[in-house]
Amino acid sequence: MSGAGGLAAFVGMTVLVLAVPGPSVMYVVARSLSQGRRAGLWSVLGLEAGLLVHVCASAVGLSSALAASEHGYDAVRIAGAGYLVYLAVRQFGARAEAGTLTLKLGPVATPARWIRDGFFVDVLNPKTCLFFLAFLPQFVDPAGGAPTLQLLLLGAAVIPVAALCDGGYAVLAGSLRQRLLGSARFQRRLNLVTGGVYVLLAGGALLG
Repeated sequence: MSGAGGLAAFVGMTVLVLAVPGPSVMYVVARSLSQGRRAGLWSVLGLEAGLLVHVCASAVGLSSALAASEHGYDAVRIAGAGYLVYLAVRQFGARAEAGTLTLKLGPVATPARWIRDGFFVDVLNPKTCLFFLAFLPQFVDPAGGAPTLQLLLLGAAVIPVAALCDGGYAVLAGSLRQRLLGSARFQRRLNLVTGGVYVLLAGGALLG
């Protein structure tokens, strides 16, 4: 990346790419609709923590190794799909009450759980790894030296932009939930829709 023009191009492309709804946005929207804005925003923190892992992996070459290893890629892909199925099962097992959402089984949802879920959803998504492998090197300045450091800095710049985009979707979805909340029937349907989103994401991970 060279000069202000290169920086502007990088930021512009990053915003365009991240603003388009993808698996992370779908996950955040589903979580915010089912459990509220607070749950969605904590989930965003987890997603960006997972994103940081991908940034570091890309900078040190682990992304290249994953892309070159069919078995490694498949293992991460299957693990990610399995975790999404686990989230879907939990969501399908949620008990709906007017104005609230509780789970029949397992511990009560907490910020730590929301962060953990978001982290694993993102870190177990090999497509994110491949995205950084394809996207970041385009903006590395060959004459600037220290390509690993450049990749780390570029990746670090992506994270706050991703947090703003994902957080915006979380706020919007959480606000929509507040307007629609009020009946147990709606909550039951919302649980089914949310669980269905997780299943679709798992299917996309397996087929990707």
